[in-house]
Amino acid sequence: MNTDTRKDDNVSDQELAEMVAQTDTGARHPRGIPGKMLFAVPLAWSLFQLWYASPLPFAFGFGVFNDTEARAFHLAFALFLAFTAYPALKTSPRDYIPIQDWIFALLGAFSAAYIYLFYEELSGRSGAPITADLMIGVCGMLLLLEATRRALGPPLMVVAIVFLIYTFGGPYMPEVIAHKGQSLSKVMSHQWLTTEGVFGVALGVSTSFVFLFVLFGAMLEKAGAGNYFIKMAFALLGHMKGGPAKAAVVASATTGLISGSSIANVATTGTFTIPLMKRVGFPGTKAGAVEVAASTNGQLTPPVMGAAAFLMIEYVGISYLEVIKHAILPALISYMALFYIVHLEALKANMQGLPRRHNTTIAQKLMTMAAVVTGICVIGLAVYYGIGWVKTIAGDSAIYIVSAGVFAVYLALLKFATRYPALEMDDPNDEVLELPETGPTVKVGLYFLLPIVVLMWCLIVERFSPGLSAFWATMFMIFIVLTQRPLLAMFRGNSHSGTWMQGINDCIDGLVHGARNMIGIGVATAAAGIVVGTITLTGIGQVMIEFVEFISGGNLLLALIFTAIICIILGMGLPTTANYIVVSSLMAPVVVALASSNGMIVPLVAVHMFVFYFGILADDTPPVGLAAFAAAAIAKSDPIKTGIQGFMYDIRTAILPFLFIFNTQLLLIGIDGWLELLLVIASAVIAMLLFAAATQGYWLTRNKLWESLALLLIAFTLFRPGFWWDEIYSPIERIAPTELEAMAEKTRNNGNLRFIAQGETLDGNFVRKTLLLPMGAKGPGNQRLLEAGLETRIDEGKVLVDNVTFSSPAQNAGIDFDWEIVEIHAESDRPPKQIMFIPAIILLVFVGLIQKRRRTHSPEFQTDTV
Repeated sequence: MNTDTRKDDNVSDQELAEMVAQTDTGARHPRGIPGKMLFAVPLAWSLFQLWYASPLPFAFGFGVFNDTEARAFHLAFALFLAFTAYPALKTSPRDYIPIQDWIFALLGAFSAAYIYLFYEELSGRSGAPITADLMIGVCGMLLLLEATRRALGPPLMVVAIVFLIYTFGGPYMPEVIAHKGQSLSKVMSHQWLTTEGVFGVALGVSTSFVFLFVLFGAMLEKAGAGNYFIKMAFALLGHMKGGPAKAAVVASATTGLISGSSIANVATTGTFTIPLMKRVGFPGTKAGAVEVAASTNGQLTPPVMGAAAFLMIEYVGISYLEVIKHAILPALISYMALFYIVHLEALKANMQGLPRRHNTTIAQKLMTMAAVVTGICVIGLAVYYGIGWVKTIAGDSAIYIVSAGVFAVYLALLKFATRYPALEMDDPNDEVLELPETGPTVKVGLYFLLPIVVLMWCLIVERFSPGLSAFWATMFMIFIVLTQRPLLAMFRGNSHSGTWMQGINDCIDGLVHGARNMIGIGVATAAAGIVVGTITLTGIGQVMIEFVEFISGGNLLLALIFTAIICIILGMGLPTTANYIVVSSLMAPVVVALASSNGMIVPLVAVHMFVFYFGILADDTPPVGLAAFAAAAIAKSDPIKTGIQGFMYDIRTAILPFLFIFNTQLLLIGIDGWLELLLVIASAVIAMLLFAAATQGYWLTRNKLWESLALLLIAFTLFRPGFWWDEIYSPIERIAPTELEAMAEKTRNNGNLRFIAQGETLDGNFVRKTLLLPMGAKGPGNQRLLEAGLETRIDEGKVLVDNVTFSSPAQNAGIDFDWEIVEIHAESDRPPKQIMFIPAIILLVFVGLIQKRRRTHSPEFQTDTV
């Protein structure tokens, strides 16, 4: 490689580092005392968060903070670091902190901590703030907006300002969105001195859950797990056609599990994967686009999901495990499709993989695969039943026995790792690169999987809260960072005198880096709280329902398209977390209400997943997609073209939200039994692969137009067989409302009674809704209705709601007093909708036979062979 090219690479590397720093950690790195402050404060933040999440405050009886106090400390740290770590302008100094930034940082931290410092006084004058309270509220709000601009750019700041203007200027707004307006005292009290605005649910989630998961990811990266995942992906997949691109997909998926940031993911894996993709034949634009698509999809994959998983817990009111269950299938099929798209691109261009050091036979590959699967099953069964047996026998002492067992496994895996050379990342710009051997590469870092196992065990088996689970996993990760180097040196027979200090330095650096990664998220959740506070203060949520219903004509599909466009537009400048908070607060109730008026019951989690998906897609959407700019800087390609190509790859992800709104089985909702589960998974995977083949214009060979259209039709049928089946058989049977008690009695045990009700709301608006009323255990119909909190009467042939018990399932379902129950819905007795798979498969076989015949007789057959 010549000198000029190397020089260009260095410039691009600096630009990339600046972009990532400006987005994730702050671009300012001063020397001297300010530099030490920017090291000590993030370290103190991480230690505070670990203390707050641990059981120690309750064990020692001091340092116990309630949720509001912890949020105040969290935001105080974030604001202080936002002003000291992020320069005000592009021309502002990076090597020192101006005096005004010190003043802003201290004022911001004091304003955020005010709610803690004067907690008792504020509690005594709730709703009646004094002048000092208002001054602190105004100061804090202005500083938060400026911190948001520095850390995240202008878009979120502008959105927050627009909502504040709307709060004050309600009487001067157009009639459709007008309201009475609010005073400065009311707004500052609501937004800054209560938990309805800035210090609301979003900041609480950032404090309780998100920080620890980000810290966990930072410690994994510091320990070398990121390098291990990349190397393992290349060892397993690099030899295939277009292998580096396939490895990039898997590496980005694994690192995305722990980073939760599209740009950080691109910077971490892209610097290695993109040059290798270009080497095997990918143009720079497509190489960057593959990395962008893989990195943005990392936020869709549990357990972190860019912090949205933890917000959904609060907003939807479901457990963390349920969020993971609903998110896992769409994420998996999306990644499978991207992997397949890369394979099709490789076939179209006749790309080759990277050379292996040793070729293996098919029998050896099958034996290795069987051994891996068997080993995983044996380990899983031994852990699950073994620890379960220990808990049964040892009771409360089991935790100590299990901890000793995990420590013993850790030592054994470290000892096992010393049989193989340590992992070192190759230079992707070298002329010759051989793939690492699969076995040694996989085995040398198996101990990195232990903290993830601990995390999932605490979440799934022990049913700890996400915060406590992340705490124990992070503490184990800290232990690994501290001990892995000296223990590996000892097992290898080398001197380990300096390795302990290196481990301590790595641990401290990981704590600091994790906290600096949280600056943007902490500020974003606080600023997004302004939007949420405005919604609760002004009632704009109901106005949005009426507005969207008006412009969509009451059509649910048009409302979804409108919502998707809003998500993408906002997401172009907002981080994923803030975008999700803003759009879900505004649009999720709109979609649920419109679906209900269209006779559909859409689970709230499906709507939240919908807005979350489209918010993520903004990361690679031109002209602002930051992940696309980062990838283009590495690939030396045009960022707009890279973003467009990445969005074309992500079309498969864009259709998923629409599909799981209309077919919630894709979110594993409403599935009865293992057979139906396997059928849903198989049909979804095949459908997504066929959709990818259709949009790429290549399946067994290059598609003709009608073949692509046929593949799209087959994919749609496999995704949503009920669409066609509903045209043949009505999905519901309409029953007279006078049969309410009889239908309640027939409803299955703990099932739902579905009916349509209509009436006036407290605001005087007439509504018509499709509702689900949860029924309890089997019994007489009138008794089950009473237990659900619903009493009715018959007046002139109409069934009217006579009473709704407070906080009952009936009230939670949305039923109001004096509404009329119009009709009851029962599932029709009809053949299973999966019968529609048969004609779809027949058509697929027909297209496959035609393509196979054409490929066989094509002169390009050799180049199209896998």
